[in-house]
Parts: sequence; C-alpha cells; structure tokens
Amino acid sequence: MTEGATPGRVEIFLASRNAKKLDEMKRILGERLPGIEVLGLDDVTGYQEPVEDQPDFAGNALVKARAGVTATGLPSLADDSGLCVDALNGMPGVLSARWSGRPKDDDRNNRLLLDQLADVPDERRSADFRCAVAFCHDDGSGGLLEHVVEGVMPGRVIRETRGSGGFGYDVVFVPDDQDGELTSAEMGAAAKDSISHRGRALREISPLVVEVLGKPS
Repeated sequence: MTEGATPGRVEIFLASRNAKKLDEMKRILGERLPGIEVLGLDDVTGYQEPVEDQPDFAGNALVKARAGVTATGLPSLADDSGLCVDALNGMPGVLSARWSGRPKDDDRNNRLLLDQLADVPDERRSADFRCAVAFCHDDGSGGLLEHVVEGVMPGRVIRETRGSGGFGYDVVFVPDDQDGELTSAEMGAAAKDSISHRGRALREISPLVVEVLGKPS
C-alpha cells in the first residue's frame, strides 16, 4: 500500500524510479485528470520487482504493471520502451537500457551505440523509439483487467550527442515529426510529448485511465 496516502486523492502507480519519466506521465495524464498523483516506486512500500525477461516491450510492461497493482492495490501503469535501429536489425530494442551492460548507464550506452554506427552512412541511420504502456486494475471481483497500447516515434540517430533534456538515447535521436532538426533532448516538454512514443501511447490509454479512476474529463 502507499505510504502516507491522502483519502480522496486521485492516485495511480507507475512502476518506475525515473523522475523524468514520472514527470512526463504526470504532464500527459494531467491533461485529462488535473491534479492526478502519479506515484513511483520510491513513494510506496518496497516490493520485489519482477525481472524484465520478456521478448518484447508489451510483455515487459505487463509484467511490471501486474506486480505494481498486486503490491500497491492501486491502478498501475508500467511502460517498457527502447530504441530500435534499422541498421542494427532492430536492436538495442528491449535491451536498450542495459545495452552496454550493467549497471545501467545512459552515457555509456550512447557511446557504444555511436561507435557501432560509426561507419553507417547518414541515409541508413533510421530508427524508431517504441513504447508499450500497460494498465492493470482491479475488475471489482478480485481479478485483474489488463490493457496494453503501443506508440512509435520515427527518426534517425545522429553522430554526436546534443541537448540536456530527456533521458536515455534522447541526446542522439532526431525525430522525423518536427519542422526542425532538434534532438529529443533539445525539445521542450510540450513539443516532445506531442510526438513521442510514450506520449502517443499515454494519450491513447488515458481515456481508459479516466474511466477507471472515475474522473471524466
């Protein structure tokens, strides 16, 4: 259960400790549910987190969301996302966060990716950011209802890091769906949310979240 929960407050659990991801979720869900509290792993009583050993983003997201709702009793969201590079046959994919090994390190991951693509010409550096968002909640009779949606942000990997926003591979990724040539890490939050893989998935699932939490927009 949550620590210090306030009665009447609209809460949802996100199975993550990533502060930037929590903020991103709150911004996007807050468009439909003003005042929603998005609680992360550091806001609830600790529990055994599941191993992310599924072969795709949807499977990993569901594993985390199921564990979250079981441990907290709250409607729970989880996402799994990564960068799929065409020249690397879709990798790093589900291995994106630990591409360069453990412990997870964004800078090391980005250096390895750029080294692997060093000889790849610009016209073959296409890639997609992909995200699956799972939403699990009580069905009212002791069972669980599960939902999964997916979002994609197409673009390409550049040859250097640029920008200080975002996280992960944002500093080396230029999305297609923009007028300029900004990396995801150089874009403002609203502009990025409007085209990002996670933003698209969250906007698709947000009407269901609103319905379950009983707060129509």
